[in-house]
Amino acid sequence: MSSPLWSAPHRSSPLDAQVVLPGSKSLTNRALILAALAEGASTVRLPLRSRDTELMMRALRALGVGIEDREGDWVVTPARWGSQLGSVDIDCGLAGTVMRFVPPVAALSGGSTRLDGDERARERPMGTVISALQDLGVVIDDGGRGSLPFTVHGDGNVDGGVVTIDASASSQFVSALLLAGARYAKGVDVRHVGKPVPSTPHIDMTVTQLQARGVEVDETEPNRWVVGAGPIAALDTLIEADLSNAGAFVAAALVTGGTVRIRHWPERTDQAGDRWREIAALFGADVSREGGDLVVTAGDRLTGIQVDLHDEGELTPVVAAVCAMADSPSQLTGVGHLRGHETDRLAAITAELGRVGCDVVDTEDGLLITPRPLHSAILQTYADHRMAHAAAVLGLAVSGVRVVDVATTAKSFPDFAAAWTDVVA
Repeated sequence: MSSPLWSAPHRSSPLDAQVVLPGSKSLTNRALILAALAEGASTVRLPLRSRDTELMMRALRALGVGIEDREGDWVVTPARWGSQLGSVDIDCGLAGTVMRFVPPVAALSGGSTRLDGDERARERPMGTVISALQDLGVVIDDGGRGSLPFTVHGDGNVDGGVVTIDASASSQFVSALLLAGARYAKGVDVRHVGKPVPSTPHIDMTVTQLQARGVEVDETEPNRWVVGAGPIAALDTLIEADLSNAGAFVAAALVTGGTVRIRHWPERTDQAGDRWREIAALFGADVSREGGDLVVTAGDRLTGIQVDLHDEGELTPVVAAVCAMADSPSQLTGVGHLRGHETDRLAAITAELGRVGCDVVDTEDGLLITPRPLHSAILQTYADHRMAHAAAVLGLAVSGVRVVDVATTAKSFPDFAAAWTDVVA
């Protein structure tokens, strides 16, 4: 069955709006994992309710974790790790945090856990997590594929210790081991070899969340993270607004020459999306804090930019959409790893910006974007929420843009299309 087309709202006047964002997907799923492994019950306050977080909840429940919805908050009761569960099946969907964070936890259960996901999920890099756990003594049956589907045979105990990995394809490989490592008998000593690890703010987020729960983490040596064995304290956690999802609304102000106020922007955060403050300024915007809000006002002209997004690769689709409407060429670098995300994002961006008339060159580690007169088109989303956000931004400036499967935004922003229309129409 073909996906319905969504007519992206077009706007010919400057935007003047304020936005309240849903919670962070990255923080919600980390909070769920750590609450599941904690010494007692924890409450996750104002969690994101989306496909990825629902998949995480179902995965943890299958492993014996109690998760109760109480007036919008989630109360998490840890599993009895090591107790016999028999065989369980877990659907990872297309969620990197589920397919990568859950296997190190499943190794602590007493049973066999089979993980699978969407068709594209079987193409996403997983070999690093699988081989790392095998090196730590966990029995995993993956048929030698290094990808989904595979089965983790847990016996309730992981010895832990030193493990060397190549995390150059995803920072999630590091976070996955760190999150569960304190529950391993010897902790875990993760050493990265290879090209620089991308998206390091997400590792910083993991370390911050571990330390907040009393876990000892030593990261004094570059490319090495040591988590000491010991208890994970129960902790009630208030989830921050998702700053990566803020990008589409910041972009809306930039491409319409208007202003947007993002409510409740944290003053200090590990979220990669916080870099939108700097990126908007590079595009010529005025960026300021007013109380607890971030206010972005477009400049007199939208200038092309040169920016390395190695640590914030998830922002690339929306940044590229803005670049397509700038008055000069742009170069985005450091994002070759995006070829292994929900889709090959570099190929997808090149194809979809090309559909509306922009000149894009897919380089080894990024994109060269030369603006051209744009025209209407039907834009694909590739089951990728960030590509759908980029398409919505293009639709603001280009009348007649229609988007295939905008509902894929439910991965991290349920009802995005309705929220977007309320703000920009």
